[in-house]
Amino acid sequence: MVQEVTDSVLPMCDMAHRLNPSPKKGIPRIVEAVLALTGLVIASPLLGLGAILVALSSPGPILYRQERMGLHGRKFILYKFRSMRLNSSVLQVTAKNDGRVTWAGKFLRKTKIDELPELWNVLKGDMSVVGPRPEVERYVDLDNPLWKQVLTVRPGITDPVTLSLRNEEELLGKVKGDPEEFYLGVLQPLKLQGYVDYLGQRDAWRDFVVILWTIVVIIFPNKAPAFSFLASSTPPSPPKAEDLAGRT
Repeated sequence: MVQEVTDSVLPMCDMAHRLNPSPKKGIPRIVEAVLALTGLVIASPLLGLGAILVALSSPGPILYRQERMGLHGRKFILYKFRSMRLNSSVLQVTAKNDGRVTWAGKFLRKTKIDELPELWNVLKGDMSVVGPRPEVERYVDLDNPLWKQVLTVRPGITDPVTLSLRNEEELLGKVKGDPEEFYLGVLQPLKLQGYVDYLGQRDAWRDFVVILWTIVVIIFPNKAPAFSFLASSTPPSPPKAEDLAGRT
């Protein structure tokens, strides 16, 4: 499985450095702030559930705080529900069946509840709702033209690349070698090109469609949209009611 993915991904990575003249703007900042605040209020029961599960699963803080690279390379603290035991290794990638992840963490990561605290990052202005996923400093190459363009926008909670690679942990779990090496050598170049492609085409409508698809994929994991974000990052049309008919 991994070899098949590697064989198909590596040729795509050769297309790296396909840059766009300038990233386009998505949802206005004020609208994002309203969405984040509304999301925090609506998701408050899930936030409470997440906090309880983390507290029951293992000793330690409820929230996981980590420094990430943001707009123009400025560092910020990203907030998530803690899904791993304290004093886990410093490996930054997580594969399926990773022994560091608690029983509660597995549920939170599968349902994406662990990501909900990031709405606070959006409200603060550190992140956008839709945008490239933020990385830790040691995974960012400031000399890479793709990274230079990605860092001209705020990082986001979701984006077309994240939707397409929703099962990233499962893929990394099938790597026979070093998962971190596979991530940095194969997956990250693919993701970077996808980010840049989408940023060159984005607008507020496309961002809203990505948000809608993200909600659908969380509720119906098998409905992840299939599209090549390397060839074209234009998201699929909004999901229709009949597309979800018969799914529970």
